[in-house]
Amino acid sequence: MDLTALNPAQPEQGSAFRPWQTWRDEQGPAVLVAAAILAANARNVQPWSFQVASDRIDLFADLTRRQGALDPLDRELNVGLGCALENMSLAARASGWSPEIHLCPDPSRPEHVATMLLRPGTPDVSELYLAIPARHTDRGPFRKTALSDDLLAEIGSLGAVDLPRAGIRWFSTTQQRRRIGSALVAATEAIIQDEEQSRAGHAWFRGSDEEVRRHADGMTTATQGMHPLLARIGGWLPAPSRRTADRFWLRQTKKVHVPTAAAFAIVTVPDAGDVVDRITGGRLLQRIHLFATTRGLAVGHLNMLTVRADRERHTGAPPQFGQILADLVGDPSVQALVTFRIGYPTRPAAASPRRPVSAVLR
Repeated sequence: MDLTALNPAQPEQGSAFRPWQTWRDEQGPAVLVAAAILAANARNVQPWSFQVASDRIDLFADLTRRQGALDPLDRELNVGLGCALENMSLAARASGWSPEIHLCPDPSRPEHVATMLLRPGTPDVSELYLAIPARHTDRGPFRKTALSDDLLAEIGSLGAVDLPRAGIRWFSTTQQRRRIGSALVAATEAIIQDEEQSRAGHAWFRGSDEEVRRHADGMTTATQGMHPLLARIGGWLPAPSRRTADRFWLRQTKKVHVPTAAAFAIVTVPDAGDVVDRITGGRLLQRIHLFATTRGLAVGHLNMLTVRADRERHTGAPPQFGQILADLVGDPSVQALVTFRIGYPTRPAAASPRRPVSAVLR
């Protein structure tokens, strides 16, 4: 299956974007790492490192890439690791291995989040695997095309067989979208008014082409959902100030992200504070991303509610947004892990810069 038509934009140029084009060039188990580093992760911090042997890969959290006040409880770090693990699993099967995954294998080393043992198997080149290089988080406008109940149900069942602890709560009706949309705007306003959270977020913004080349990570002008021509011009100009970037984010949330979403969803797990549940939910999130890509859909992360809820928990503040999340989920047996929007994009999303395999090996 050729998925290049799903992302017909010209690929970004330069070494920071080369992993998207060369990910299949690695040999042996390293090709699994090449797939993993293309996974979705909040603000493109790429919070991972890998140890590779001939018959196994160990996945570690890179704690030097924490987001501080913007992810004080490491929720997003762990979810991103789950996304990477899902890509690894798909690549293992496509390469003829039968992966055996053990989560948190060493309690004395909490940064060691997974071991994947590589058993001989039959090659399984799935459509989700083929979608890996075409998948990009989309912060641009979506078309006003509703998603059918059958499609939402199909997406909701993606983890039913092997990821039963992770589920999805949909918000697809007009009333439901307004309800969660207003909460997302309020959470965005709270984040940019919080000096520590604002600074923590801006630390990962790469405002010039030179910064993109130097860091090969973070948020770029091109990935902010604006028209490609404006993004290209923005890459040549001095980086915007933190306050300018905050105002732009709030405006995009109000004018683009919320009103153009065909549907919103919350990935739920029994315990959003548990690392295993977070990794499991991250695997489902990545699977949704890839499935959406195969269907011409796009996914955009909207983590403002969980970011504020964790900030409240970390500082001991009243749980305003924690309660909003609980009310949105509406089921005391599960908790909100991740929130996203989904829809048919009006234009292809830009690729984000990625560090090469050599930079993430232990």
